[in-house]
Amino acid sequence: MVRTPLTPEERERGERLGRLLREARGGRSMVDVAASAGLSAETLRKIETGRAPTPAFFTVAALARALGLSMDDLALRCVLAGV
Repeated sequence: MVRTPLTPEERERGERLGRLLREARGGRSMVDVAASAGLSAETLRKIETGRAPTPAFFTVAALARALGLSMDDLALRCVLAGV
C-alpha cells in the first residue's frame, strides 16, 4: 500500500499536536505517560516530535485520557488553531 504524502497543513497540525501533548505531559516522564496510555515510549516520542503527524484516533484518545485532556480541547487547540 502506497501512502499519500501529507500536506503541509497536515504536517503542521501534527507538530501542533505533539507540542500540546509535550506541554501537557509537563514533568511526567515519557515512559510514565506512554505506559498510562498503553503505548510505547517510542510511539509517544514520534508523536511529540512530529515524526508521526497523523496518529490513530484511539492513540490520541488514550494519550488525552492519560494526560487529563479532553478531546474537545485538543481539537480546538490543535485542529482549529490552524484555521
